[in-house]
Amino acid sequence: MGHSCFRVRSKDATVLMDPYTKIRGLELGRPKADIITISHEHPGHSNAAAVKGDPAPKVVSGPGEYEISGLFLTGVRTYHDSEAGKKLGRNTVYILESEGMVLAHLGDLGHALSAEQADLMSNVDILLVPVGGGKSLGPEQAAEVIAQLEPLVVVPMHYRTAEGQEGLEGVEHFVKEMGLSDFQAEDRLSIRKSDLPDTLQVRVLSPRPA
Repeated sequence: MGHSCFRVRSKDATVLMDPYTKIRGLELGRPKADIITISHEHPGHSNAAAVKGDPAPKVVSGPGEYEISGLFLTGVRTYHDSEAGKKLGRNTVYILESEGMVLAHLGDLGHALSAEQADLMSNVDILLVPVGGGKSLGPEQAAEVIAQLEPLVVVPMHYRTAEGQEGLEGVEHFVKEMGLSDFQAEDRLSIRKSDLPDTLQVRVLSPRPA
């Protein structure tokens, strides 16, 4: 959906992660979901009011263990900076378990993971990771976190596009950091457990334009 926002559909429910307010070059619209996750309360990540649902979506906005609509969610306390939140505050990483797979959305993580945090995410298959720098992980730091977690599929987020997100780097630097010479952006990504690769794949999704 652009920036750090993803719509994740499983057989049990639809989760909308980090919905944003209006960002130049992007338009969230009025998406529908059963569950909303908010990594932190900055406006680029916490626009729960824009998300529709009947009944109203359940909003998850902090650490803990949750079972909603047949999905298991775990919120892990992290920080938006490398000084335990002293500059930019707290951040919640969300781990979603569904259909035999584990997905983690890192929100605006701003530091390498501690051994304890990495252990809580040690079984992640699909990792949504900020890569554009600014006030969260840049390309090199993102690669470090990926090495800590060893996921099978990595989807970069929170980077500059041609339309906006000034102050962030483009995704190209991250792709090169991961050892790839080129990439092809995709509109959507469908994965079953049987589709998971044996070695790491980087998949770039096209943001939803305004």
